[in-house]
Amino acid sequence: MSQDTGTTAAHADQGETEVPPARKPPRGRRHRASLGAAYWVGIVLVLGGLGMLGYVAWQFYGTNIVSKQAQERLVEDLTERWAVAPEAEIDRAPAEPADVPLGDASALIRIPAFGDDYVVPVLEGIGDDELSAGYGHFPDSADPGQRGNYALAAHRVTHGEPLRDMPELRPGDEVIVETREAVYTYELDTNPNDLIVTFEDIWVVDPLPTNPGGGVQPAQKPGQKLITLTTCSELFHTDNRMIAFGHLVETEKKQASTAG
Repeated sequence: MSQDTGTTAAHADQGETEVPPARKPPRGRRHRASLGAAYWVGIVLVLGGLGMLGYVAWQFYGTNIVSKQAQERLVEDLTERWAVAPEAEIDRAPAEPADVPLGDASALIRIPAFGDDYVVPVLEGIGDDELSAGYGHFPDSADPGQRGNYALAAHRVTHGEPLRDMPELRPGDEVIVETREAVYTYELDTNPNDLIVTFEDIWVVDPLPTNPGGGVQPAQKPGQKLITLTTCSELFHTDNRMIAFGHLVETEKKQASTAG
């Protein structure tokens, strides 16, 4: 007991004093600081929301405007080159899609069921750049008018939406493919609403597509001249594909013309 008293006295002699606790800021100041933090958090959230809305608006409206302008330029360019061109240019220009480099336009698509003004370019390849400018032609599939399967892909939403109305197509509707050499008319054989596949079901672009489940497929006759249209089955989802098959019914050779 005396030892504790002595120690306390010694500490007191050395001038040590107990440190008072830190004083908290006034309640009003703390409240204003809290409101300030909430204000800036709100600003960040609003800006983030506006940015997201802007991105969605660009995807569903902006890309359509840009892509349709690009499609119109390609259509105009191909039409002019095919109609009248110097002999030297005709000699240099690829005659058929097989000779057209990846990324370049090789054909024009018309689907009368989509209206008289519907015409969209076909580009070689199915990458983002090709699909943003029109239809994409699967590189390993047949050319128009050839035996095998002329397989095409296109967006249903965004980037011009070439196949937005694909669910409206029915057997008997025509798909007209124009190249520099000829005009090929295909007739659809299947309802696109009757065949939905995953993006992994690549059998649909085979030379003679054969459904492993025994469902919708082209007539299983070797040597046919087929066409396949593929697009997203849902407007806001891209995992599944809507498919329509058709066959060639007419080929009209074009007369080459030259300027001179």
